[in-house]
Amino acid sequence: MNKFLYIILTCTLLSSCGEYQKALKSTDTATKYTVGEKLYNEGKYAKANKLFEQILPSYRGKPQAEKLSYLNSKSYYEEEEWYSAGYHFDRFVDTYPMSEKVEEAAFLSAKSGYMLSPVFSKEQHETREAIDKFQSFINLYPESEFLPEANKLVKELDFKLEKKAFSIAKQFNTIAGYTRDFQAPIKAMDNFIFDFPGTVYREEALFIRFDSAYQLAVNSVYSKKEQRLQDAKNYYNSFKNSYSNSEYLEKAGKMNEEIDKELKNYSTKS
Repeated sequence: MNKFLYIILTCTLLSSCGEYQKALKSTDTATKYTVGEKLYNEGKYAKANKLFEQILPSYRGKPQAEKLSYLNSKSYYEEEEWYSAGYHFDRFVDTYPMSEKVEEAAFLSAKSGYMLSPVFSKEQHETREAIDKFQSFINLYPESEFLPEANKLVKELDFKLEKKAFSIAKQFNTIAGYTRDFQAPIKAMDNFIFDFPGTVYREEALFIRFDSAYQLAVNSVYSKKEQRLQDAKNYYNSFKNSYSNSEYLEKAGKMNEEIDKELKNYSTKS
């Protein structure tokens, strides 16, 4: 019985391969369309795609063109060829704005962009493009069945940009240890906190800002030191008031004690 099933399976596979090869070499567009659709329905997307690409120009302007364009776009998507999938879904949306598949195509175009988004440490051009596409989709289809997933993916992309921005701002603090330019990390953290007011990194960002201000103050020339010490103390108070149980509070408190000692020198002289 097992041998019999093996023979049937082998024959079926050979027949399928033979049918595909004949269609691939055929000059009949209808044959390519029929075989391509059959292969698509069987989940053989790469083979279906090769046939679809051969006949797309021939069907332009014909009734079958819309379906063919959708199947071709989807075959790229199923094969995880994200650049090509996004490109073809975009063309589908532009060409067939009244199609019943346009909503799905717009969503899958954005999702293809999401799949292209790199790790946070790399340049985030694709991430921003994907966010823009999702935002356009959400604005156009606020009642879409794809909306929950779209919102979830946008949050993931937004967090990636947030993490990227924080890592860059944090690097300024690290670099300042060598360059002694502590104004740069203060400004970087100010910008980060302003751009991402609800960030999960806010506690650490406020501490790093204070740390940078402290380093700037204690290493300043006499004429600028008093004001910078006061600025650093203001940053400390802002940090302490926001995170009274912070893991950084003990370290920050010792730095603030040093600031108070330095400020007493100025009050004594005045």
